[in-house]
Amino acid sequence: MTWLRRLAAAALGLLLLAVLAAGAGWWLLGRYMETPGPLAQEQVIELERGSGLAAIARRLEDAGVIDDARVFRLAARLTGRDRKLRAGEYRVPAAVSPRELLDLLESGQVILHALTVPEGLTTSEALAVVAADPVLTGPMPEEPPGEGTLLPETYHFPRGTTRIAIVEQMQVDMSRLLAELWAGRQADLPIETPEEALILASIIEKETAVPDEYGLVAGVFVNRLRRGMLLQTDPTVIYALTRGEGPLGRQLLRRDLEVDDPYNTYVHAGLPPGPIANPGRGALAAAVNPAETDYLYFVADGTGGHAFAKSLAEHNRNVAKWRRVRDGG
Repeated sequence: MTWLRRLAAAALGLLLLAVLAAGAGWWLLGRYMETPGPLAQEQVIELERGSGLAAIARRLEDAGVIDDARVFRLAARLTGRDRKLRAGEYRVPAAVSPRELLDLLESGQVILHALTVPEGLTTSEALAVVAADPVLTGPMPEEPPGEGTLLPETYHFPRGTTRIAIVEQMQVDMSRLLAELWAGRQADLPIETPEEALILASIIEKETAVPDEYGLVAGVFVNRLRRGMLLQTDPTVIYALTRGEGPLGRQLLRRDLEVDDPYNTYVHAGLPPGPIANPGRGALAAAVNPAETDYLYFVADGTGGHAFAKSLAEHNRNVAKWRRVRDGG
Protein backbone atom coordinates (compact mmCIF):
# COMPACT_ATOMS: atom_id res chain seq x y z
CA MET A 1 0.00 0.00 0.00
CA THR A 2 3.06 2.20 -0.15
CA TRP A 3 2.02 3.52 -3.54
CA LEU A 4 -1.34 4.56 -2.14
CA ARG A 5 0.31 6.53 0.60
CA ARG A 6 2.55 8.20 -1.96
CA LEU A 7 -0.43 9.03 -4.16
CA ALA A 8 -2.35 10.47 -1.21
CA ALA A 9 0.67 12.50 -0.16
CA ALA A 10 1.08 13.81 -3.70
CA ALA A 11 -2.60 14.73 -3.91
CA LEU A 12 -2.41 16.45 -0.57
CA GLY A 13 0.65 18.34 -1.72
CA LEU A 14 -1.08 19.46 -4.90
CA LEU A 15 -4.13 20.54 -2.91
CA LEU A 16 -1.93 22.48 -0.55
CA LEU A 17 -0.19 24.18 -3.48
CA ALA A 18 -3.56 25.03 -4.99
CA VAL A 19 -4.75 26.51 -1.72
CA LEU A 20 -1.55 28.47 -1.37
CA ALA A 21 -1.77 29.65 -4.96
CA ALA A 22 -5.38 30.66 -4.51
CA GLY A 23 -4.53 32.46 -1.31
CA ALA A 24 -1.66 34.23 -3.00
CA GLY A 25 -3.93 35.11 -5.89
CA TRP A 26 -6.57 36.65 -3.63
CA TRP A 27 -3.85 38.45 -1.71
CA LEU A 28 -2.49 39.90 -4.96
CA LEU A 29 -6.00 40.81 -6.07
CA GLY A 30 -6.69 42.56 -2.78
CA ARG A 31 -3.43 44.42 -3.04
CA TYR A 32 -4.15 45.45 -6.63
CA MET A 33 -7.58 46.73 -5.67
CA GLU A 34 -6.12 49.06 -3.06
CA THR A 35 -3.12 50.28 -5.08
CA PRO A 36 -3.34 53.96 -6.12
CA GLY A 37 -3.77 54.35 -9.86
CA PRO A 38 -1.64 56.32 -12.32
CA LEU A 39 -3.99 59.30 -12.80
CA ALA A 40 -1.96 62.42 -12.02
CA GLN A 41 -4.85 64.83 -11.53
CA GLU A 42 -8.62 64.83 -11.36
CA GLN A 43 -10.23 64.19 -14.71
CA VAL A 44 -13.74 64.08 -16.16
CA ILE A 45 -14.40 60.79 -17.93
CA GLU A 46 -17.50 60.02 -19.99
CA LEU A 47 -18.59 56.41 -20.39
CA GLU A 48 -21.12 56.09 -23.18
CA ARG A 49 -24.44 54.33 -22.73
CA GLY A 50 -24.31 50.69 -23.76
CA SER A 51 -20.61 50.33 -22.98
CA GLY A 52 -19.66 46.88 -21.72
CA LEU A 53 -16.83 46.07 -19.35
CA ALA A 54 -14.26 45.76 -22.15
CA ALA A 55 -15.15 49.16 -23.62
CA ILE A 56 -15.15 50.79 -20.17
CA ALA A 57 -11.75 49.32 -19.34
CA ARG A 58 -10.28 50.51 -22.65
CA ARG A 59 -11.67 53.99 -22.11
CA LEU A 60 -10.17 54.14 -18.61
CA GLU A 61 -6.80 52.90 -19.85
CA ASP A 62 -6.76 55.41 -22.72
CA ALA A 63 -7.53 58.20 -20.22
CA GLY A 64 -4.67 57.12 -17.94
CA VAL A 65 -6.95 56.16 -15.07
CA ILE A 66 -5.72 52.54 -14.97
CA ASP A 67 -2.51 50.89 -16.13
CA ASP A 68 -3.88 47.78 -17.81
CA ALA A 69 -7.41 47.25 -19.12
CA ARG A 70 -7.06 43.45 -19.05
CA VAL A 71 -6.06 43.34 -15.39
CA PHE A 72 -8.90 45.73 -14.50
CA ARG A 73 -11.43 43.56 -16.35
CA LEU A 74 -10.20 40.44 -14.56
CA ALA A 75 -10.38 42.16 -11.17
CA ALA A 76 -13.92 43.38 -11.87
CA ARG A 77 -15.05 39.88 -12.85
CA LEU A 78 -13.34 38.12 -9.93
CA THR A 79 -14.99 40.52 -7.46
CA GLY A 80 -18.39 40.15 -9.12
CA ARG A 81 -18.67 43.82 -9.98
CA ASP A 82 -18.41 43.62 -13.76
CA ARG A 83 -22.19 43.80 -14.32
CA LYS A 84 -22.88 46.68 -11.95
CA LEU A 85 -21.03 49.48 -13.73
CA ARG A 86 -23.10 52.44 -14.93
CA ALA A 87 -22.49 54.67 -17.90
CA GLY A 88 -22.32 58.44 -17.52
CA GLU A 89 -19.99 61.35 -16.95
CA TYR A 90 -17.81 61.00 -13.86
CA ARG A 91 -15.36 63.21 -12.02
CA VAL A 92 -12.50 60.79 -11.34
CA PRO A 93 -10.07 61.80 -8.57
CA ALA A 94 -6.28 61.61 -8.96
CA ALA A 95 -4.58 58.34 -8.02
CA VAL A 96 -7.93 56.56 -7.71
CA SER A 97 -7.50 52.88 -6.81
CA PRO A 98 -9.35 50.14 -8.73
CA ARG A 99 -11.64 49.55 -5.74
CA GLU A 100 -12.48 53.27 -5.47
CA LEU A 101 -12.99 53.41 -9.21
CA LEU A 102 -15.41 50.48 -9.18
CA ASP A 103 -17.22 52.06 -6.23
CA LEU A 104 -17.61 55.26 -8.24
CA LEU A 105 -18.82 53.51 -11.39
CA GLU A 106 -21.29 51.41 -9.39
CA SER A 107 -22.66 54.41 -7.51
CA GLY A 108 -23.95 56.18 -10.59
CA GLN A 109 -22.88 59.49 -9.01
CA VAL A 110 -22.46 61.17 -12.36
CA ILE A 111 -21.76 64.86 -12.88
CA LEU A 112 -24.92 66.94 -12.83
CA HIS A 113 -25.16 70.02 -15.02
CA ALA A 114 -27.38 72.99 -14.21
CA LEU A 115 -29.92 74.85 -16.32
CA THR A 116 -31.48 77.97 -14.82
CA VAL A 117 -34.76 79.28 -16.23
CA PRO A 118 -35.47 82.69 -14.62
CA GLU A 119 -38.87 83.65 -13.28
CA GLY A 120 -41.09 85.72 -15.50
CA LEU A 121 -39.97 84.48 -18.91
CA THR A 122 -42.64 83.73 -21.45
CA THR A 123 -42.80 80.16 -22.72
CA SER A 124 -41.14 81.24 -25.96
CA GLU A 125 -38.27 82.79 -24.01
CA ALA A 126 -37.96 79.82 -21.63
CA LEU A 127 -37.81 77.38 -24.54
CA ALA A 128 -35.03 79.47 -26.09
CA VAL A 129 -33.00 78.98 -22.89
CA VAL A 130 -33.51 75.21 -23.09
CA ALA A 131 -32.68 75.12 -26.81
CA ALA A 132 -29.42 77.01 -26.27
CA ASP A 133 -28.07 74.74 -23.52
CA PRO A 134 -24.90 73.04 -24.86
CA VAL A 135 -25.16 69.90 -22.70
CA LEU A 136 -28.75 68.88 -23.38
CA THR A 137 -29.33 66.70 -26.42
CA GLY A 138 -32.00 66.18 -29.04
CA PRO A 139 -34.65 68.42 -30.56
CA MET A 140 -37.17 70.63 -28.85
CA PRO A 141 -40.79 69.42 -28.47
CA GLU A 142 -42.75 69.52 -31.71
CA GLU A 143 -45.68 71.16 -29.94
CA PRO A 144 -44.59 73.98 -27.62
CA PRO A 145 -46.15 73.97 -24.14
CA GLY A 146 -48.79 76.50 -23.24
CA GLU A 147 -47.98 79.84 -21.68
CA GLY A 148 -47.39 79.63 -17.94
CA THR A 149 -47.00 75.84 -17.82
CA LEU A 150 -43.21 75.77 -17.22
CA LEU A 151 -41.86 76.19 -13.69
CA PRO A 152 -38.89 78.58 -13.55
CA GLU A 153 -36.19 76.83 -11.57
CA THR A 154 -32.62 75.58 -11.66
CA TYR A 155 -32.71 72.06 -13.04
CA HIS A 156 -29.87 69.57 -12.52
CA PHE A 157 -29.35 66.80 -15.04
CA PRO A 158 -26.70 64.36 -16.27
CA ARG A 159 -25.11 64.62 -19.69
CA GLY A 160 -27.26 62.88 -22.26
CA THR A 161 -30.54 64.27 -20.94
CA THR A 162 -32.82 65.38 -23.76
CA ARG A 163 -34.38 68.80 -24.18
CA ILE A 164 -37.79 67.18 -24.39
CA ALA A 165 -37.21 65.51 -20.99
CA ILE A 166 -36.31 68.84 -19.36
CA VAL A 167 -39.36 70.59 -20.81
CA GLU A 168 -41.57 67.75 -19.59
CA GLN A 169 -39.99 68.02 -16.12
CA MET A 170 -40.71 71.75 -16.06
CA GLN A 171 -44.36 71.07 -16.89
CA VAL A 172 -44.69 68.34 -14.27
CA ASP A 173 -43.08 70.53 -11.60
CA MET A 174 -45.39 73.46 -12.39
CA SER A 175 -48.46 71.25 -12.25
CA ARG A 176 -47.44 69.73 -8.90
CA LEU A 177 -46.52 73.06 -7.31
CA LEU A 178 -49.71 74.75 -8.47
CA ALA A 179 -51.83 71.90 -7.09
CA GLU A 180 -49.95 72.01 -3.77
CA LEU A 181 -50.32 75.77 -3.35
CA TRP A 182 -53.95 75.80 -4.49
CA ALA A 183 -54.79 73.25 -1.81
CA GLY A 184 -53.54 75.71 0.83
CA ARG A 185 -55.16 78.85 -0.60
CA GLN A 186 -56.90 81.55 1.40
CA ALA A 187 -60.64 81.33 1.70
CA ASP A 188 -62.94 83.63 -0.28
CA LEU A 189 -60.46 84.57 -2.99
CA PRO A 190 -61.96 86.19 -6.10
CA ILE A 191 -60.38 83.45 -8.20
CA GLU A 192 -62.10 80.12 -8.66
CA THR A 193 -59.62 77.70 -10.23
CA PRO A 194 -55.90 76.86 -10.14
CA GLU A 195 -55.71 78.13 -13.72
CA GLU A 196 -56.91 81.57 -12.60
CA ALA A 197 -54.34 81.51 -9.80
CA LEU A 198 -51.68 80.83 -12.44
CA ILE A 199 -52.88 83.77 -14.52
CA LEU A 200 -52.80 86.09 -11.52
CA ALA A 201 -49.35 84.84 -10.49
CA SER A 202 -47.98 85.52 -13.97
CA ILE A 203 -49.15 89.15 -13.71
CA ILE A 204 -47.62 89.50 -10.24
CA GLU A 205 -44.34 88.08 -11.55
CA LYS A 206 -44.20 90.60 -14.39
CA GLU A 207 -45.17 93.55 -12.20
CA THR A 208 -42.38 93.29 -9.62
CA ALA A 209 -38.89 91.85 -9.38
CA VAL A 210 -38.84 92.38 -5.60
CA PRO A 211 -39.85 89.15 -3.82
CA ASP A 212 -40.89 91.07 -0.69
CA GLU A 213 -43.53 92.87 -2.78
CA TYR A 214 -45.22 89.77 -4.20
CA GLY A 215 -47.79 89.63 -1.39
CA LEU A 216 -48.66 93.33 -1.60
CA VAL A 217 -48.97 93.33 -5.38
CA ALA A 218 -51.19 90.26 -5.11
CA GLY A 219 -53.24 92.04 -2.45
CA VAL A 220 -53.79 95.04 -4.74
CA PHE A 221 -55.04 92.88 -7.59
CA VAL A 222 -57.26 90.79 -5.33
CA ASN A 223 -58.80 93.99 -3.91
CA ARG A 224 -59.44 95.32 -7.41
CA LEU A 225 -61.00 92.04 -8.52
CA ARG A 226 -63.29 92.04 -5.49
CA ARG A 227 -64.46 95.58 -6.28
CA GLY A 228 -64.92 94.92 -9.98
CA MET A 229 -62.18 97.43 -10.87
CA LEU A 230 -60.11 97.08 -14.01
CA LEU A 231 -56.69 95.61 -13.19
CA GLN A 232 -54.98 98.14 -15.50
CA THR A 233 -51.64 96.36 -15.49
CA ASP A 234 -49.09 97.26 -18.17
CA PRO A 235 -47.57 93.77 -18.60
CA THR A 236 -50.89 92.47 -19.90
CA VAL A 237 -50.89 95.19 -22.57
CA ILE A 238 -47.36 94.25 -23.57
CA TYR A 239 -48.47 90.62 -23.90
CA ALA A 240 -51.44 91.72 -25.98
CA LEU A 241 -48.99 93.38 -28.38
CA THR A 242 -46.27 90.71 -28.45
CA ARG A 243 -48.02 87.44 -27.50
CA GLY A 244 -44.89 86.61 -25.55
CA GLU A 245 -42.65 86.19 -28.57
CA GLY A 246 -40.14 88.74 -27.30
CA PRO A 247 -39.75 92.12 -25.64
CA LEU A 248 -41.81 95.06 -26.86
CA GLY A 249 -38.62 97.00 -27.50
CA ARG A 250 -40.10 100.39 -26.68
CA GLN A 251 -42.08 102.25 -24.05
CA LEU A 252 -45.81 101.70 -23.89
CA LEU A 253 -47.78 104.49 -25.54
CA ARG A 254 -51.15 105.86 -24.48
CA ARG A 255 -52.75 104.42 -27.61
CA ASP A 256 -51.45 100.95 -26.62
CA LEU A 257 -53.67 101.07 -23.55
CA GLU A 258 -56.69 101.31 -25.83
CA VAL A 259 -55.94 98.20 -27.90
CA ASP A 260 -59.04 96.00 -28.04
CA ASP A 261 -57.50 92.70 -27.04
CA PRO A 262 -58.69 90.22 -24.39
CA TYR A 263 -55.29 90.47 -22.69
CA ASN A 264 -55.57 94.26 -22.31
CA THR A 265 -56.73 94.77 -18.71
CA TYR A 266 -57.17 98.51 -19.33
CA VAL A 267 -60.08 97.61 -21.64
CA HIS A 268 -61.39 94.27 -20.37
CA ALA A 269 -62.43 93.60 -16.79
CA GLY A 270 -61.17 90.70 -14.72
CA LEU A 271 -58.25 88.46 -15.47
CA PRO A 272 -56.97 87.98 -19.02
CA PRO A 273 -57.81 84.67 -20.72
CA GLY A 274 -54.45 83.09 -19.95
CA PRO A 275 -51.07 83.57 -18.25
CA ILE A 276 -48.70 86.15 -19.66
CA ALA A 277 -45.49 84.46 -18.42
CA ASN A 278 -44.18 81.59 -16.34
CA PRO A 279 -44.35 82.62 -12.67
CA GLY A 280 -42.04 81.25 -9.98
CA ARG A 281 -42.85 79.82 -6.59
CA GLY A 282 -42.97 83.21 -4.85
CA ALA A 283 -45.51 84.75 -7.21
CA LEU A 284 -47.63 81.58 -7.20
CA ALA A 285 -47.67 81.51 -3.40
CA ALA A 286 -48.66 85.18 -3.29
CA ALA A 287 -51.51 84.66 -5.76
CA VAL A 288 -53.21 82.14 -3.46
CA ASN A 289 -52.20 83.81 -0.19
CA PRO A 290 -52.08 87.56 -0.86
CA ALA A 291 -51.23 90.09 1.81
CA GLU A 292 -54.20 91.55 3.65
CA THR A 293 -54.06 95.21 2.69
CA ASP A 294 -56.25 98.17 1.80
CA TYR A 295 -54.01 99.16 -1.12
CA LEU A 296 -55.66 99.57 -4.52
CA TYR A 297 -52.82 101.15 -6.51
CA PHE A 298 -49.07 100.98 -6.95
CA VAL A 299 -46.46 102.62 -9.16
CA ALA A 300 -42.69 102.39 -9.52
CA ASP A 301 -40.82 104.43 -6.92
CA GLY A 302 -37.53 104.79 -8.80
CA THR A 303 -35.55 102.45 -6.56
CA GLY A 304 -36.60 99.18 -8.16
CA GLY A 305 -39.65 98.81 -5.94
CA HIS A 306 -43.09 100.35 -5.83
CA ALA A 307 -45.08 102.95 -3.91
CA PHE A 308 -48.48 101.66 -2.81
CA ALA A 309 -51.59 103.74 -2.24
CA LYS A 310 -55.10 103.29 -0.83
CA SER A 311 -56.72 106.16 -2.71
CA LEU A 312 -56.52 107.55 -6.23
CA ALA A 313 -55.37 110.94 -4.90
CA GLU A 314 -52.46 109.33 -3.05
CA HIS A 315 -51.67 107.27 -6.12
CA ASN A 316 -51.61 110.32 -8.35
CA ARG A 317 -49.09 111.94 -6.00
CA ASN A 318 -46.93 108.82 -6.19
CA VAL A 319 -47.19 108.86 -10.00
CA ALA A 320 -46.05 112.50 -10.04
CA LYS A 321 -43.05 111.60 -7.88
CA TRP A 322 -42.17 108.72 -10.17
CA ARG A 323 -42.34 110.93 -13.27
CA ARG A 324 -39.97 113.42 -11.66
CA VAL A 325 -37.54 110.60 -10.89
CA ARG A 326 -37.92 109.20 -14.39
CA ASP A 327 -37.39 112.56 -16.03
CA GLY A 328 -34.46 113.45 -13.77
CA GLY A 329 -36.29 116.26 -12.07
